[in-house]
Amino acid sequence: MDENDISRIIFNCALKVHKSLGPGLLESAYEECLFYELKKSGLNIVKQKALPLIYEEVKLDIGYRVDILVENKVIIEIKSVEALNDIHLAQVLTYLKLSDCKLGMLINFNVTLIKNGIRRVVNNL
Repeated sequence: MDENDISRIIFNCALKVHKSLGPGLLESAYEECLFYELKKSGLNIVKQKALPLIYEEVKLDIGYRVDILVENKVIIEIKSVEALNDIHLAQVLTYLKLSDCKLGMLINFNVTLIKNGIRRVVNNL
């Protein structure tokens, strides 16, 4: 299964969660529900995956955590904010670079239509 197949499943799961809960909750609530839906889909997923920073020959475990990592290929960063901005995009790009993943999905659940809250972010390795 490639990143595009995985992203379609993620979109459908996010849509289901958003239809059920709507906007206005905390990120942690959406994360738990999306994790549950992705688990039901049969994908290999990890929640709050530690992501070390490697600087020269030093590995720094300084607390970076990916919200959800799917099939060791796609990073999901969950937000519940008024609007996505450049710093959110930069965060996902940084996680992609640190993990060598190609695709990230930045999902803001605090929108009326979930399709307006999802951004695919590609790491140009």
